[in-house]
Amino acid sequence: MAQEREQKQPGGFRAFLARKDIEVSFQRYAIDALSAMAQGLFASLLIGTIFNTIGNVSGVAVFNDIGAFASAMAGPAMACAIGHALKCPPLVLFSLITVGYAANSEGGAGGPLAVLVIAIIAAELGKAVSKETKVDILVTPAVTVGFGCVLAMLIAPGIGAIASAIGGFIMWATELQPFWMGIVVSVVVGIALTLPISSAAICAALSLTGLAGGAALAGCCAQMVGFAVASFRDNGWGGIISQGLGTSMLQMGNIMRKPVIWIPAIVASAITGPIATCIFHMAQNGPAIASGMGTCGLVGPIGLYSGWIADGIAIGPFEWLGMALVCFVLPAAISWLVAFALRRAGVITDGDMMLDA
Repeated sequence: MAQEREQKQPGGFRAFLARKDIEVSFQRYAIDALSAMAQGLFASLLIGTIFNTIGNVSGVAVFNDIGAFASAMAGPAMACAIGHALKCPPLVLFSLITVGYAANSEGGAGGPLAVLVIAIIAAELGKAVSKETKVDILVTPAVTVGFGCVLAMLIAPGIGAIASAIGGFIMWATELQPFWMGIVVSVVVGIALTLPISSAAICAALSLTGLAGGAALAGCCAQMVGFAVASFRDNGWGGIISQGLGTSMLQMGNIMRKPVIWIPAIVASAITGPIATCIFHMAQNGPAIASGMGTCGLVGPIGLYSGWIADGIAIGPFEWLGMALVCFVLPAAISWLVAFALRRAGVITDGDMMLDA
């Protein structure tokens, strides 16, 4: 009998998880939740930064007020976005507002990573008890908010410290070795931008700014502008806009079919990264998430500019030249040249980078 119960229990537990739509997988947590968290950040901290930059430039205080309101909601926005990606019922989703605020506040500079971890746990616990009792209106928020806030107080500071330490190490290493780390950071973060994970969320979680942020920005711009230009023969001006101002992630299906098409954008990021760090000393000191956004909605260049304003840098021709070359001109030229050579060699052919209509 005991053996029968042991055999039935796992099946019963799996059935319970399936009924609650609790899927413990890399796809659900590292891709779906992380990508959603980046959208939450964009809808709060990033858009707030854009409004704040407009306010600083125009001198119209209402833009700064809007920016402050939006930025203050980063934690709740991230947690709600994560809950939406995890398909939370309404009561769980609304309860995550408090959890996100607590985790982001307690996590300090590494708040986004703390929100990611704690919101996932709180959301799944909330989903587990949702509609299991006749007093669901009390039990579900109590479990979600209670466990989420306790976890925020207990582990968010540690998670934040770890994230800050990793980000700090990357920034320190980039300061120490701007050439080699410029290549590594640019290529790795750029690849993350095109993969179905969130480079923006990674940069935010690690508080990646400074020279490392500049290298990350260079890599992301190289991917987006690179694919837009390299695939122009296949996609025309529509592809320029959808990839150059949208996302290079649109090419993932083509990359899976023919990985060689990734070479032009990767080569561009490997070249522009150290140019950003060694020649232009491009420190991205706007919000960390901007380091991983590239030219998506021009958030990366706007973040770079807002960092200049915040640091009180006297913006001159050298700064503008660096932004233009690293973010736009060099990625376009390098990727086009590499793609042209690969086409001449027959390695890349027409249609390889065609986007679905």
